Amino acid sequence: MLGQLKVAEIGLGCMPMSWGYNVEGADPVESRETLHRAVELGVTLFDTADVYGPFTNEETIGQFLVADGYRDQVQIATKCGLVFKDKVSYTNNGRPEYVRQACEDSLSRLQTDHIDLYQLHRVDPEVPIEETWGAFAELVQEGKVRHIGLSEVTIEHIAAAQKIHPVASVQSELSIWTSENVDNGVLAYCTEQGIGFLAYSPLGRGYLTGALSAADIKDGDFRSRNPRFTEDSLKANQAIVDGISKVAQRHNATSAQISLAWVLAQGPTVVPIPGTKRRKWLEQNVLASGLVLTSEDLDDIAALPRSVAPRY
Repeated sequence: MLGQLKVAEIGLGCMPMSWGYNVEGADPVESRETLHRAVELGVTLFDTADVYGPFTNEETIGQFLVADGYRDQVQIATKCGLVFKDKVSYTNNGRPEYVRQACEDSLSRLQTDHIDLYQLHRVDPEVPIEETWGAFAELVQEGKVRHIGLSEVTIEHIAAAQKIHPVASVQSELSIWTSENVDNGVLAYCTEQGIGFLAYSPLGRGYLTGALSAADIKDGDFRSRNPRFTEDSLKANQAIVDGISKVAQRHNATSAQISLAWVLAQGPTVVPIPGTKRRKWLEQNVLASGLVLTSEDLDDIAALPRSVAPRY
């Protein structure tokens, strides 16, 4: 559950279909087949954002989920609040007038009359969150949005927003090698408040699967600018991958499935949204919902070394 929004245990992050990861490999035909297969497998939540592409990711969802007749079977989650300045940098925008226009534009690209979960991608430090969240609340009142959520926020941000309108979800990174939201109390606060936690990059942007090497990261892939994905960092973090692989062998599972099972084990309100454009990875990922880690598994994972290098 994401607040009052009921979703399947594992969602689908749609960003890789048009932005971020080796985008020259993006294939509209495969994206369509992956989205349709996700619905067949019981996935209900599909996460996108206006900045992915920019804009083309939402158009993909609109074309292949909504126009193809799946709208009543899915919940669409999208975001606003980040605006590209150029191809590699962006700025935050939380102004109410921007939020309203961004919503209208997303509705058009998604080919729908409402957004199931509309999220503030990042808080704008130049705009009080109460003003931004007030604009989100108005969109709910107008019926254009059903539920609203935050992304990459502090407990203070959540508490301030809650005074204006209920927060359905908080989206942030959570994985075996990224546990800051456990350490800083955000996840615990969400659990206490009945707020859903959408865990993005639960597979460590592909690294925790054990199938990624430095050679796989091409020019234009945003991981090429990430300190965790330098050749030295990847080598230094290999012990984490090896530890996950050992747990996977006990369960006759993949490392990706173990990584997702760990995220699911972090609390009843946690919903991982692993991103992929490939059906084969989607089909493997959804099987993690039936995988239960033992106390020994969890202890062994907890004993793994911390990641070398920050996540950004």
